Amino acid sequence: MINRSIKDSILADYRRRKVIVLLGARQVGKTTLLSELHAGKNKVLSLNCDNIDDALALEGRTSTELKNLLSNYELVFIDEAQRVKNIGLTLKMIGDLKLETQVVVTGSSSLDMANEINEPATGRLIEYNLFPFSLAELAANSSEREENRLLERRMIYGLYPEVVTEPADAKRTLMTLTNNYLYKDLFTYRGIKKPDLIQKLVRALALQLGSEVSYNELSNLLGVDRTTIETYINLLEKCFVVFRLDSFSRNLRNEIKKGKKVYFYDNGVRNAVLSNFAPLELRTDTGALWENLMVSERLKRNIYAANFAQLFFWRTHEQQEIDLIEEQDGLLQTFEFKWNRKAKSNQPKAFVAAYPNSTYQVITPDNYWSFVK
Repeated sequence: MINRSIKDSILADYRRRKVIVLLGARQVGKTTLLSELHAGKNKVLSLNCDNIDDALALEGRTSTELKNLLSNYELVFIDEAQRVKNIGLTLKMIGDLKLETQVVVTGSSSLDMANEINEPATGRLIEYNLFPFSLAELAANSSEREENRLLERRMIYGLYPEVVTEPADAKRTLMTLTNNYLYKDLFTYRGIKKPDLIQKLVRALALQLGSEVSYNELSNLLGVDRTTIETYINLLEKCFVVFRLDSFSRNLRNEIKKGKKVYFYDNGVRNAVLSNFAPLELRTDTGALWENLMVSERLKRNIYAANFAQLFFWRTHEQQEIDLIEEQDGLLQTFEFKWNRKAKSNQPKAFVAAYPNSTYQVITPDNYWSFVK
């Protein structure tokens, strides 16, 4: 069993007697993690709200009914809680009961979860995100040396648990995931009128990996207005398919001030969207895959460590650029990602002049562990 970074933190939070909410895409291992959280608990109730009977057991209940349902257990798991109507109100009532029972809730998207949980249940929840395996989690299970050996495979097939544990079926797993699960919550979400547009948009974003994304260009390409593009990218973000970085701008007149880059949470999903699992020596997008892997790993690292640094990219109108800027407590760390170990790179002079106290590091396959761990 590959240990998840947040497991010990969740167990430590049991003492706080708040509802714990675990959000993450389908198939990233939420249910497996829940089974590991059973440790030392004898009376456990598990409800899977993809099952209509389990969802109805929670829907529209009074505080007294919820107390009668939950109080006889030490631990209650509510899986896929976004299926329960008005789940936020239900969790608020559970939180207000101050039961000895520990309640752990999972959701495969933050569409309804964010809207229906956070508002009514503010202060009663502890929220965690779970992603596909991180390189650090895998190295802790095997070794850095073993993960170095498998690095090219990770860049192509990604880090979803089933892809890692059943490598012979990686292609089939990823295609099934992409076709059957990736958009499941999104397609059932109110207001989604063109599911085929979502798939075309994701493909367009996959082709622009590592490049600045123009909502206007995507609008023209897909034949819909800019607002729709922005709305759908926001929904994809809430379903843990992609995430955005804003451009960094403070001082220079010629800095790009409103740019966006879009990355995938998992390289394998990105390649499945394009049906391209070719080896690196046959690809033209190796640099983009390396950049996506490193940026997504840094994001996991920061979130799991409760590190609230902000991530940006930087570019000027003269095409000077920096792949990643991390800002924390007023300090700027900048990074460039190079798959070629011998590639030379220097921090742009314009950036050095404007932000003289920043640091700069080139991340290659020779030195990436200090960046992702």
